[in-house]
Amino acid sequence: MNEQASRALSVGKPRKITLNSCFKAANECKLRYRVLYGGAGSGKSMNVARDYILKLSDPKYKGANLLCVRKSENSNATSTFAELCKAIKDIFGRGYSKIWEIKSAPCRLRCKVTGNKIVFRGCNDLNQIEKIKSITFSSGNLTWIWVEEATELLQSDIEILDDRMRGQFDNPNLYHQMTLTFNPVSARHWIKRVFVDVPSDDVFLHHSTYLDNKFIDAEYHKRMLRRKESDFEGYRIYGLGEWGEMSGLIFKNVAIADVAQEFSHYDDVAYGQDFGFNHANALLALGIKDGNVYILKEIYVTEKDSSEVIKLAADWDKSRLMFCDSAEPDRIQMWSRAGFRASGALKGAGSVKAQIDWLLQRKIYVDRGCVNTINEITQYRWEKDRLTGEYTDEPANFNDDAMAALRYGVQLWRLRDSVGKLRRGEVKYHFKSLEPKRETDVSVI
Repeated sequence: MNEQASRALSVGKPRKITLNSCFKAANECKLRYRVLYGGAGSGKSMNVARDYILKLSDPKYKGANLLCVRKSENSNATSTFAELCKAIKDIFGRGYSKIWEIKSAPCRLRCKVTGNKIVFRGCNDLNQIEKIKSITFSSGNLTWIWVEEATELLQSDIEILDDRMRGQFDNPNLYHQMTLTFNPVSARHWIKRVFVDVPSDDVFLHHSTYLDNKFIDAEYHKRMLRRKESDFEGYRIYGLGEWGEMSGLIFKNVAIADVAQEFSHYDDVAYGQDFGFNHANALLALGIKDGNVYILKEIYVTEKDSSEVIKLAADWDKSRLMFCDSAEPDRIQMWSRAGFRASGALKGAGSVKAQIDWLLQRKIYVDRGCVNTINEITQYRWEKDRLTGEYTDEPANFNDDAMAALRYGVQLWRLRDSVGKLRRGEVKYHFKSLEPKRETDVSVI
């Protein structure tokens, strides 16, 4: 260690911090794959961030470098980057700037003592994947990879990352390792099949829940107990960290793919939007081709008002029809004033079931970049009767904002099909109009 680095470490001496004891074995593990899954609030991400900062600040691990990955590169700013910055400040206190250099545009971290670096990437599209393939470090190699919200990624994404961990180390203390952290949202997920169901000497599995986190507050415990009563399936996944059950899923006709983004590729394109603030505001661009539905792109945000969401959609084609939650007429007017062809989706008795029935009759292709929609559609399930344990004909009212946007967005195509079956030859739909031109009145859901 050079003299400058030695002085820096003495000034910013690590404070004694307490880690959750349940992660001790995970922090000491040197296997190639470290899989940490479980419920929300278990402290998985906080522990991983602290573990990496302690190691990367230690001259013992000089030459190590960390790559942090989210499906969407921008998501790192409020997740992995934020967690690592907090860990730096928790560990080194006021003297942290003597030890770590923090840059936020773009996100990057460098330890001044060891020269070890942390970089942040996404794998949302081919351009982001190419950026991963071209990563090089001025000192040392790519040593560790942390994949946060790993269920957002495809198996092919992980394989590309895995290929980057190669080469020999000059430092005998270093080892290649990929860490996956996630909530086990679906028992159908490929991560369960690849890493959990088949025992391997290269894989370390660790399960944790909020009950293992001694730093969690009493209010969070109360919140989980309320969720246990109101949404037991959600409590199983996000409270107890159990794999989401396979039965009761609504959409089994879904494929994740690289969906064409050119609107000219489709017979028609429309938008669907479910308004939200505390829960997500979901806006989807949808295409239809040969009777099948394609989800091209999404805007999926929380704690943003309509004016902010409109700015996010500034580059969306305003000539396309947009069907929104009709319970929010003021917000629909805001979108109309912004130049979008926004209209309220038709609602009524049985409308949700009719929307779902129409979608079940065709294939649904979701672009791999629509991570929030993928998360919802792979968990979207029928409500279970608490007394009988049988599934009802109504979808569970949980984690369904993108699903509502999907149901709204296909309205014109669904009504066209319905009316066409009832009065074939009497009704003509014009995609430039919000309403059909009809010779007779036809009541449809």
